[in-house]
Formats: sequence, C-alpha cells, structure tokens
Amino acid sequence: MPESKSIQDLIPFRIKVEPRLEETTWWQSLGITLIALVIALLLGAVVLAMVGGDPWRAYAHIAKASFGDIGVFSDTMVKAIPLILVGLASTVAFRMKLWNIGAEGQFFLGAFGASMVVLLPVLPEDSPRWLFILVMMLFGIVMGALWGFIPAYLKVKFNVNEVISTLMMNYIAVKWNDFFIYAVWSEGGFQMSKMFPKNAWLPRLTDYGKIIPELRGLTTHLGLVFALIAVVIVWFILYRSKWGYEIRLIGDNPKAANYAGIQLKKNIIGVMMLSGGLAGLAGMSEITGVVHRLQGAISPGYGFTGIIVAWLAKLNPYLVVIVSILFGALILAGREIQPSGVPKLIQGIILVCLIASDYLVRNRVRIVNKAKE
Repeated sequence: MPESKSIQDLIPFRIKVEPRLEETTWWQSLGITLIALVIALLLGAVVLAMVGGDPWRAYAHIAKASFGDIGVFSDTMVKAIPLILVGLASTVAFRMKLWNIGAEGQFFLGAFGASMVVLLPVLPEDSPRWLFILVMMLFGIVMGALWGFIPAYLKVKFNVNEVISTLMMNYIAVKWNDFFIYAVWSEGGFQMSKMFPKNAWLPRLTDYGKIIPELRGLTTHLGLVFALIAVVIVWFILYRSKWGYEIRLIGDNPKAANYAGIQLKKNIIGVMMLSGGLAGLAGMSEITGVVHRLQGAISPGYGFTGIIVAWLAKLNPYLVVIVSILFGALILAGREIQPSGVPKLIQGIILVCLIASDYLVRNRVRIVNKAKE
C-alpha cells in the first residue's frame, strides 16, 4: 500500500532560516528598520479602515495636530520629554541585554518621590524654586533607582527573571501611588492630591511671555533640558567610559566579559538602578512640569512606549530624541482618533514589526529547492 504524503512533502520548496555570518552594516540595519516602520503604518492603516476610519486622513491629522505650528509642536515636545527619559532608561538596560520592563512603575515611583517633597513636606512651601526643583529631582531619581534595585537584587541573589519581576512591580507601583492618592494625600476626598505651590513647578516657555512675546502659550518646560542633558550623559557612559565598555561587552558576549574579570552582578545592580533613576526622573518631570499634583492618570503608558522608542532608535541615545518626538506626536494627536484604542494598537503593531525586523537583521531567510539539497 503506497505511503501517504503530508502537505509538506508535496511542496517542492522549504523555508530555511540561518544566522548571518557577515555583520550587518548600519545602513542595512537602518533600512530594515525603516521598512518595518512603513509596514507597521500600512498595517495600522488597514486596521483603521476595518473600523470604518479613513487611514490617510487620520495620519494627515496626526501630522497637522502635532507639527502644524509652533504651538502644537510645543505640546508634542511636552509628550516627548518623558518618552526621551524612559527611552534612555530602556536603552541602558537593553544594551546589556537586561530586560527592564518596569520603567512604567519606576516612572510612577519617581513621581511619588517628587511629590513627597511637597506633600510630606520635605521643604516648606515658601522655599525658592531652584531648591524645590533640585530636591524633587533628587527624590524622583532615588525612588526610581530604588524601584530598579529590587528586581536587580532578586536577579543576582535568587536568579529571578527580571522580565517577570519588573513587569509585576509596575502594578505594585501604581497601587502604591493610589493608596496615597485616595487615603493619605487626597484633597477633599477627590482622587488627587492638593495642587503643588507654583515655586514647585518646572518653568515653562510661556512663563517668559512677558519678556519674549513669541513664547506666549508654549507649554514646553524645563524637563526638556533635563532630558537632553541625560541623552549626552547616557551616550558618554555607554561609549566613552569604562563602565559603558563593560555594559556593552556583557551585552555582546557575557562569557568573554566573565573571562575578562568583569563583575556581572555588580553591573546588573548598577545598570538597573541607572535605568530606574532615568525613569524616575521622567516621572518627576511629568508631575512637576505638567500635572502639578499627584494623581493616578499621569501616564498614558510612557514606560511601555519607551520600550518601542528604544528599539526603534536601535539603542542609540541620540536617535531616542527623534523617535520620542514622533511617538509624542502619536500620543498627542492620537487622542482624537476613534476608536480611542487605535493609537496604542498602532504602537503595538510597530513593536511587533520591529521585533521581526531585528530577527531579520540577525538571520537570513532562504527558499530552498528540496530536489537540489
């Protein structure tokens, strides 16, 4: 009796995936990333069309509502500031192949730390603005770094997977904030704290409108300066310091790093605390530059969007700025796109396409004729 053949046996070709022997050039990597981004936007257009929207009109609206004039561009930069800092937080950790998925929680703890300065209070309300900003920065960074230290310690001490621990700690951080918002610092029973005094606000461009009329109405705040300084510092750490060399070596070849005598556990703790500190600074910047009080709705998912920003920027601190501006535009104008979940869906599609493109950068896909094997 003849042996029955499966469908795979009837197909004369097969797909073969093999690692690339040659190193991918930077322009090839960039080209693959851009192609992945275009495909993601096309898939997003299909989704918009399926829910009854006009995708091209929606994309045109995002561009106009985010870059149409200096006023809306200033609002876009406000959304980009926390993305830059959280994108840097992800970049530092991912460069060592340390998968910090907890930037959202570290963001919330940074906001909590900055709020402590006003709500405990740490400083009296009549303290000068420069002192408020300095101390709130310190508390925000320290709280974010401590929230990064916990999963790092669990990893080096008990080998707990950092993806699981950092992800779960996001929920703890949100509920931690909620407890203080609802039960301790609530203003009149409402779901928010009292408003911070104005000398605890980060200065905005519009604050100088009396001196320079062109700045009136521009909402970009001092957090942008913090973010850009952080970009330079992170770049210097990664590419011009001994510690950065250790981080990159561990990420590229942990066995070689171990052979060279580099202390893996020490670097895990240091990198996670630096990553958490940057995310905490993002929370401080948002709470003092935009919200001006502690409340629950302070993040539209900055911590998770920062992961996409870091990957799209290819873990390059300077490219993080450009990508953050583009995603800031998507967050700002995307609020007007209906259904409301579509912008986040587009972000998710972009992330999936980026992961696929990264796989293609490292591997080559070939169609092989079975008869010639």
